[in-house]
Amino acid sequence: MKRIVIIGGGPAGYPAALKAASLGAQVTLIEKNRLGGVCLNCGCIPSKSFLEGAHRFQTAFSAAALGNEGAAQAAQQLFEMRDFNKLKVRQQAATQKLVQGISFLLKKAHVEVINGEASFVDAHTLSVRTQAGEKQISFDGAIIATGSEAFYPAPLDTLRGQIYDNSNFFTMEQLPQSMAIVGGGVIGCEMADFLNAFGVEVHLIEMQPRLLPLEDETVSRTLAQAFIKRGINLYTGVSAAEVHKTADRFEIVLSDGKKLQTQAVLAAIGRSIDLSALHLERIGVAWTRKGVQVNPKTMQLTENIYAAGDVTGLLQLAHAATRQGEVAASNLCGVPAEYDNTRVPRAVYTTPEIASVGLSAVQAQTQGIELKKHKSFFLANGRAVAQDQTDGYVEWLSDAGTGKLLGACSVGTHASELIHIAAIALEAQMTVEQFRRIIFAHPTFAETWTEALSR
Repeated sequence: MKRIVIIGGGPAGYPAALKAASLGAQVTLIEKNRLGGVCLNCGCIPSKSFLEGAHRFQTAFSAAALGNEGAAQAAQQLFEMRDFNKLKVRQQAATQKLVQGISFLLKKAHVEVINGEASFVDAHTLSVRTQAGEKQISFDGAIIATGSEAFYPAPLDTLRGQIYDNSNFFTMEQLPQSMAIVGGGVIGCEMADFLNAFGVEVHLIEMQPRLLPLEDETVSRTLAQAFIKRGINLYTGVSAAEVHKTADRFEIVLSDGKKLQTQAVLAAIGRSIDLSALHLERIGVAWTRKGVQVNPKTMQLTENIYAAGDVTGLLQLAHAATRQGEVAASNLCGVPAEYDNTRVPRAVYTTPEIASVGLSAVQAQTQGIELKKHKSFFLANGRAVAQDQTDGYVEWLSDAGTGKLLGACSVGTHASELIHIAAIALEAQMTVEQFRRIIFAHPTFAETWTEALSR
């Protein structure tokens, strides 16, 4: 029986453990904090719980338009009674339930879980420090899935512990009156959405010329317009050059000289990797702040050691990490498997929602592919019109010569769910004509995908 050890119990580690166990391996999982990793404890799940609470209040408030004057007053009162502490209790209950679920699955699969910190002794031995002491574990194969932490560049690095990041944002005692968010990527935009919905004055700072710089320019512009309409203050193309702490305020000096005064600051600039505790030099593996260099298809690092999740530097998404972990475990167990970064859906759970999969227009153009774009707006969709949810669109990218579908994005209601239709089409390597043959129920938001290809 093959002995496999997995370092890290997050969205890469625990699925890898379950996969390896299902293939007959003897599996040991080592986690120094809590099972579920960043995603479950202070990332994906807490943020979506917070956002769902905020969106429910927004829905109730907008629904008042269908009632009389009394309904509008009641909605306003409900909106003013938002209780952040109750939202936290709800979020913590959801997290606890999911953590217990992971523990149950690992126990059922006979995976040994050790709460401790691991380091390599050599290519077949780990030293694990636990509360009971230190012990060594021998293994045939290992998977490194230790995740990442919030990145603190200058000048924020001098304020660690005084400002927020994802590790402490969800445990704050109360919401501030105002907050500056440094970083306009996925985390920054989602937290700006939530804070604004709960009445916090938000200042969102992004060094790049636009929000969500990795997404299509039209997508970024759509979100920026929605944020501005809701009163979120945007500062793009500038950085936080200086940050000063006073008794009860922070003063942020932007690179263009503009000064902001806020009660709190959130660092949302990105993620950083720290593998120093693993002593990878003992197994001849180099690493940087961006992680280790693996085979991007097999996740292999050395002959018998693999890596998965944020430490690979491929794509910092929980579902990407899960697939990477499963691929790494399969290959370690002698069952060939491959990971494809271009098949991973990306979603931003703001209002409007944003989701994409496959190649972007810029990526396709750099590969010399002549593109054709197919776009359809929800404004022309029967279900969207009936439900008064007409903001947004879907868009396909196809090869102009072959008709092969290469990428897609969706902006608006249900975007994070709709994108999986496109993901399946890309995995099946469908063409425009093949996809157009699919019959969708009417009226649905989903039929917008075929409507786009009819234009």
